[in-house]
Amino acid sequence: MIKVGVFGASGRVGRLLLEDLKTTDEMNLSAVFVRHSLDFSIDPEVLVTSDMQAFLHACDIIIDFSLPDACEVLLEGAMQTPKPLVIGTTGLNTHQLNLLKQASELMPILYATNMSLGVALLNKLVYQASAALSDFDIEIVEMHHRHKKDAPSGTALTLSESAAAARGLDLNKVRVSGRDGNIGERSKDEIAVMALRGGDIVGRHTVGFYNDGEFIELNHTATSRNTFSKGALRAGKWLADKEAGLYSISDCLEL
Repeated sequence: MIKVGVFGASGRVGRLLLEDLKTTDEMNLSAVFVRHSLDFSIDPEVLVTSDMQAFLHACDIIIDFSLPDACEVLLEGAMQTPKPLVIGTTGLNTHQLNLLKQASELMPILYATNMSLGVALLNKLVYQASAALSDFDIEIVEMHHRHKKDAPSGTALTLSESAAAARGLDLNKVRVSGRDGNIGERSKDEIAVMALRGGDIVGRHTVGFYNDGEFIELNHTATSRNTFSKGALRAGKWLADKEAGLYSISDCLEL
């Protein structure tokens, strides 16, 4: 039985992880890390703690759906007590991403901006389409609920990275995330990544390839956050016995 620690249990996906673990074979919830206290009840046999080292020692793997600053604290703690980490937190800055890579030299880490099978496949399709449709303009639009804090979404940025990589482009030089005023014509290599926010939309991503006379749009819509929690648990099972290194959801799904 794999003992799972949940980091970020008070969040939307974190709470779903707690529920999904009750019905997941070969895994059980062993510990929850909290900064202060939980505002809901939990099995009294589960360790609820604000002591990072106690939390790490109580787990075989940790699944993290928190905030960037909290994820940074987890990574720093895990470098003292290495454990397999499944990280689904988005919006990480450059320092945090570098810390993640550094930590992966000591332990297996699966980092994914989206844990769903559909998005993993979408990334692969975007890469193939971007390479094959080299003269097509690329526009990416993502939609999320009003409470999402980072923009564009981590998933949209990952999709744009796949599109840029297929064409040998530096995304930092070609990404556009806003247009306003008399800005002139669209450049050939430009990759637009636009964010919409409203209501309770779980997540929708559209990657469009547009040319004169025709266009193709690839869409993925998440209708339930359980897609992410169940995907993370599947990733945790896969990661539990892996060697140190940085893995992706595509590695887990063998895409």
